[in-house]
Amino acid sequence: MKSHGMIPFLDLVTPHLELEEELVAVFRDCIRNAHFIGGNMLEEFERDFAKFCDAKHAIGVANGTDAVRFALMAGGVQSGDLVITVPNTFIATTEAISQAGGQPVFVDIDEKTYNLDPIKLQQFLENDCRREAGKTVHTKSKRPVTAIVPVHLYGQMAAMDRILDLAAQYGLMVVEDSCQAHGAKYYSAKDKQWHTAGSMGIAAGFSFYPGKNLGACGEAGAVTTNDDNVAKKIRMLRDHGQVRKYYHDIEGYNGRLDTLQAGILHLKLKHLEGWNEKRRSLAKEYSRLLEGTEGVILPHEPSWSKAVYHLYVVRVAEREKLQAELAGSGIGTAIHYPIPLHQQKAYQRLGYRTGDFPVAERVALEIVSLPMFPQLTLSQQAHVVDEVRRLVTEEAAPELVRNESTLVGRR
Repeated sequence: MKSHGMIPFLDLVTPHLELEEELVAVFRDCIRNAHFIGGNMLEEFERDFAKFCDAKHAIGVANGTDAVRFALMAGGVQSGDLVITVPNTFIATTEAISQAGGQPVFVDIDEKTYNLDPIKLQQFLENDCRREAGKTVHTKSKRPVTAIVPVHLYGQMAAMDRILDLAAQYGLMVVEDSCQAHGAKYYSAKDKQWHTAGSMGIAAGFSFYPGKNLGACGEAGAVTTNDDNVAKKIRMLRDHGQVRKYYHDIEGYNGRLDTLQAGILHLKLKHLEGWNEKRRSLAKEYSRLLEGTEGVILPHEPSWSKAVYHLYVVRVAEREKLQAELAGSGIGTAIHYPIPLHQQKAYQRLGYRTGDFPVAERVALEIVSLPMFPQLTLSQQAHVVDEVRRLVTEEAAPELVRNESTLVGRR
């Protein structure tokens, strides 16, 4: 039997070894010029990342949480405002809402895409809110609802046409959480064109955490926007509220993107489209190989979507058992995310209960992320699929035997 060795869930070593000399050159340039904060290296990355996202501005910040937080603050979220998002996302999404002064309010997800369900969003706005003096107010809490944060989860954009239509109807801003969606695209039937993640809302937050499709060698993030005033406000927010050094128009934060990380990201940005294409190819092959496997629900990519597969997530009934068996075979997996946010201890104060968001709760018990990174070989991928199919088939076999035994007893 051929040995495939350990197959990690994510390989962060190989791509950096492939780019090692270029990465060292970036570091060498920083130390020789003492450009550690700001400067040309940062400006060049911001310019080219904005272009990549089809946005007018990109503003580098310290991390993805700051990116979403600053975007909400610059967009106008005030203390006590309600901000709509989904319960199946990393807590950074809702931390950013809380840190901007808002309070998260959840709407359930679409069971196929795992993104914000626009039908449920409409139901929430129609049934739980009312229009009052030109504002949308949550009927129960009496708080204003001011923003929607759709999360482009796993590298696939949410159904933005309908979300933006509802936002316009109810006077809400839309801030895209694009932290997993670098380069993802959405076809707008309204505009009759493709849009890139980070170009459709008033602003968007990106994370460059090392494991992202575009990852730094440490913490990093960016905000994209087409609004000049929002861009100006974010530049102030990230740098202690300064318009220029020691002239503070507002209280801000220490949320700058380090020049070294900007240089690393600028270097990697040249490879991003190729890496994304490799992810798409691997996702297509996963789906081809796993198609028809009983007990495995595959990712759904609508015709209006060009996902970049930050993660390849399947659903199975015995998720923990499958993970343990795969680990025993040297195959790494992960869960994104095991507990919906409304069930987390951190958000008990919001008053949600189990059963409030049944789709997110059901999905959270079944999802498992398979190995996905551009350097994954077809041989490794085929071995992952073989093991998944073998294990889910073995899991189904005892149930089949029990059912057949029951039928025999009834004859």
